Amino acid sequence: MSIEVRNLSKQFGTFAALRDVSLDVHSGELLALLGPSGSGKTTLLRVIAGLEMADAGQVLFQGEDATGQHVRERQVGFVFQHYALFRNMTIFENVAFGLRVRPKRIRPTDAEIRNRVLGLLKLVQLDWLADRHPHQLSGGQRQRVALARALAVEPKVLLLDEPFGALDAKVRKELRSWLRRLHDEMHITSVFVTHDQEEALEVADRVVVMNEGRIEQIGTPDEVYEQPASPFVYEFLGKVNLFHGRLHRGRAWIDGIEVDAPEHTEAEEVAAVAYVRPHDIDIDRVMHDGGALRAHVFHILAVGPVVRLELIRDDSEDKEPIQVEISKERFRELRLIRGDQVFIKPSRFDLFPSQVH
Repeated sequence: MSIEVRNLSKQFGTFAALRDVSLDVHSGELLALLGPSGSGKTTLLRVIAGLEMADAGQVLFQGEDATGQHVRERQVGFVFQHYALFRNMTIFENVAFGLRVRPKRIRPTDAEIRNRVLGLLKLVQLDWLADRHPHQLSGGQRQRVALARALAVEPKVLLLDEPFGALDAKVRKELRSWLRRLHDEMHITSVFVTHDQEEALEVADRVVVMNEGRIEQIGTPDEVYEQPASPFVYEFLGKVNLFHGRLHRGRAWIDGIEVDAPEHTEAEEVAAVAYVRPHDIDIDRVMHDGGALRAHVFHILAVGPVVRLELIRDDSEDKEPIQVEISKERFRELRLIRGDQVFIKPSRFDLFPSQVH
């Protein structure tokens, strides 16, 4: 089931939650809506579900206009952050609820309901808890029950609003992997909202990065992380260092280091900012040809196979630390301790013009 969103806009009073948003969700894909609070991702999900009506624009399911359809007609399954399970019902009855409340003419028989519910509970690995009540389950188990309940009515589309937001970090990580495996098995078109960058990059087929009611970038996890379309995407998706410099016809000067900038051959003498990931900075104890920035080691954090360094540039006035990540093997080669002088140079970066001089 494909989903098409066409020029959606939505206002809440003076606040523009969605600003002319267009998006295609491919049939069978797992799509993440990623962004900070207030970026419009949950509003977009609720408009797709029919829980909110847009002020302008269209929502189409498999090419058919669903904009005016009630939520019941859209045949979507919705999973909320806080489970919304019925506390007085068993796990079995929670999952069966959507089937039991159907009109009699389309309601499955008791035997069919039992088979479907037990099959789903087995799918989410909770069939052995069918007779328990929600308060007897862990948070991760309750969220899996909520997912089984959403799937019980055989939705055409599955929508999840921060499904793991109420869980601790370890359980979140386990359920992320579990959701990805479940999706690969069922191939139901799914859209989930998250503000967790790692969650989106790990689980989704494609990621939609949103900001202030607009879409900043759409792409695979690798594309949005490795080829950010804007400074916002760069800064939102992980740590980044900013170096100020200048551009002029395919050449750039980043704090005095001259580098090629072939994607900016038309630029006429503009100020620019270089965005550099911590793992894309070369570090050494000696300066090599081509120039480097002089800094000293301010802090060292060795975590697993990666060592995170905070460096302070010797010519820096604001003393803003530079984040650098190197392998433990490289760290041992350098034999660094706090206070050591080092030389650094970006090995990979993206330049964004700032203002014309």
